[in-house]
Amino acid sequence: MKLSVVIPCFNEYGTIQKVVESVKRSPIANCEIIIVDDGSTDGTRQLLKSRIEPQVDRVIFHPKNLGKGAALRTGINAVTGDIIIIQDADLEYDPQEYPIMINPILDDRADVVFGSRFQGGRPHRVVYYWHAVGNKILTTLSNMFTNINLTDMETCYKAFKREILQAIEIKENRFGFEPEITAKVAKMNCRIYEVGISYYGRTYKEGKKIGWKDGVKAIFCILKYNLC
Repeated sequence: MKLSVVIPCFNEYGTIQKVVESVKRSPIANCEIIIVDDGSTDGTRQLLKSRIEPQVDRVIFHPKNLGKGAALRTGINAVTGDIIIIQDADLEYDPQEYPIMINPILDDRADVVFGSRFQGGRPHRVVYYWHAVGNKILTTLSNMFTNINLTDMETCYKAFKREILQAIEIKENRFGFEPEITAKVAKMNCRIYEVGISYYGRTYKEGKKIGWKDGVKAIFCILKYNLC
């Protein structure tokens, strides 16, 4: 089994090296790391070229910022592993939990696994109340259309069999990727599992990027990809 880790990256100079080191320390021995720099302007690109590129399997550079969904589309097209996992370039999610994410696939019980920040007894940093409320609203709305009972549709940690994810045409360029991919795997009648994961959330001062406009866009994407 080969695991491919796709890391979309935009202006993460302070964390990208630590994330790569953390992924390389994960319990998965056969692990392909693909980073997509999405037009960073804070020195991340230079750091990737000078220090990080020799440490990973591939770094792909977008000439300008296109969005997380666009970076994931590029990375997913480049993977060669049996299972794909998405890893943000910050420190909010722990690669030590990769086995938790991929075990349902390895046991041939799942085709897709969502890592839920709201399930189980793992550590969860207390940050923004209204973000949690918004997440629950978006997850509930998504569930109403997909008829699946997720607790965390907006989670970064998602694992897929490669043939499942590469069969999906990803259209969203920004954070609309999450509701889009959820709607599309639900329509494929995939075996979807959810597992509890840790969450070490960060503040806007620490570099968090998603905002209320992305929440509005997510509602549009839920309607668009479930009704079309």
